[in-house]
Formats: sequence, C-alpha cells, structure tokens
Amino acid sequence: MQCPRMHFPAPVTITARLFSSLPQQFRTPRHTSWSAANRNGQAIDSFLEGPCFDAAGRLLVTDIPNGRIFIIGGPTSWQVLAEYDGWPNGLALAPGGALTIADYRHGLLTLDPATGAIAPLLETLLSEGFRGLNDCTYARDGAVLFTDQGQTGLQDPTGRVLRLHPDGRIDTLIRNGPSPNGVALNRAETHAYVAMTRSCEIWRFPLRPDAQIGKANLFFRIPAGISGPDGMAVDGHDRLFIANPGHGLVWGVDAHGVAKFVIDCTAFGRTPTNCCFAPDGTTLLITESQSGSVLAAEVPAP
Repeated sequence: MQCPRMHFPAPVTITARLFSSLPQQFRTPRHTSWSAANRNGQAIDSFLEGPCFDAAGRLLVTDIPNGRIFIIGGPTSWQVLAEYDGWPNGLALAPGGALTIADYRHGLLTLDPATGAIAPLLETLLSEGFRGLNDCTYARDGAVLFTDQGQTGLQDPTGRVLRLHPDGRIDTLIRNGPSPNGVALNRAETHAYVAMTRSCEIWRFPLRPDAQIGKANLFFRIPAGISGPDGMAVDGHDRLFIANPGHGLVWGVDAHGVAKFVIDCTAFGRTPTNCCFAPDGTTLLITESQSGSVLAAEVPAP
C-alpha cells in the first residue's frame, strides 16, 4: 500500500519585468528618523510601498520616509500628488473615490486624489496613539481593516488588526500579532488574511459582524530569512499574492494555501514590499523598494 503524497508540486516561476523606475530628480539620498529605525541608519532616496489604483485608473504609490504620494503615468512619468510631514505606508481606495492612507506617524488619513489634500480619519484609539500603522483594505460595506504594526515582532507579539466601520465603531480583531503588516480579504469577504512579518506567516481568520474572532489559523508560511511577508493582493480567482522582501520574491497561493506561483524580482532587488493588480486583472504590479522601482508580472489563469 502506497503512502499518500505529503508534498505539493513546485510552484511555477515567473520573472518580473520593469514597469517604471523612480526618476532621478526624486532621488536625493538623506538620513531620516524612519531610515534610522528601519534601514540601519542608511541615507536612502525613497522606500516605495502601497501600490493602489484610484477611481480614475491611475496608479499611485507611497514613499514612506519622504512623506510622498506619487502618481505614475508611465515608464518615466512620475508626479508628486502629495508631500507632507508623515510616513505613508498602505494606500486603499475608499467608497466614494477618496483614498485612505495607513500612516505610521499619524494613523488613518484621507487623501483627495484630485487635489492631493490630506485630512485625518482616525488619529488615535480612545485617545491613545497607535503603535505605527502599516496597511489597510476596504470591505464592500465600507469598513476599513488596518494593521497596527509598530516595532512588534517575536520579542513583542502585541501588534493589532483593527476595523473601522462607516458609523465610527472600531473593532480590535487581533491583538497578539508578531508584526502584522499586509492585510487582504478573500473574494467573498468571509475571511481576512494578515501577513505576520516577523514570524514569516500568513494568518487567516473568519470575519463576523460582531467582531468576535475564533479559529484564526496559519494559512501559509514564508521561508524564514531576514524579513517576512509584507503587502498582499487577491486576484479574481481568489488567489493570494504575497510580497516577500529579503528573498526578493512574490508568492502566489491558491485559496487552500498551496503555492502555485513564485515571482522572481531579484534581477532588480531583494525588497518587493507590496503589490496590486492592474485593472486588467492579470498584471500584478509590485513595488520594489531596494531599486526604487515598480515591477510587473503577468499571472496565468488557473
């Protein structure tokens, strides 16, 4: 009698290509308090994150240490939409066409994509400041899920995942996260995925309207290394794509937690921080922060 097979086929490798690179006029290396804490004190010209399409179909990315939001109009066309005294990380399209920023210093902010005007949405929780927000995503009912990561990790697994409802109610869904980073929803919005960077895991848990969370489980594990999973995106086939800085990869995982693709970004750098799908639904756009560029990869249908 044969033993059942206890492994999965190797994922298909896809090589990322260059989509666009930050123009030289925006590359002035400098020391910031963000780079002192997060990049070993290096002088850096940018750290790209938060790729997101607005309601007009324009691609936007954030630049954390310099407080910039860029609109990318093509391979060499970059425009500063907003520049402010903050550390913008995650970016999400809100109902009604505004954009929401998960800002490490200032909490949740709103961004007007027409004017670049920024305003506070949620700066504190019961008058207490956040640890440092990282990413956000919207549900169809208008609730926004966001991660409060700060400097949490294996040494301090107290990172949070929160949900802000349109009526102002706030739920704490997870409070024991070892560095909660990217957050995404499955297509049916019955479950949330959260990237726990420092434990190299993706957690999956069911969403309920009453904010009671049970049966949170380990959905996928990233190979250990110098950094774990970061931003994520879900495609139209309910496959989860996970940026993996350190290894220079993006993993494509099916709804059962089986790796189907691995997108190799190492020709450009080892720090793919986040990803989103273009309006065509098949082109994955990836912020690669070591090179200050946006990469692209075409993802085959199942």
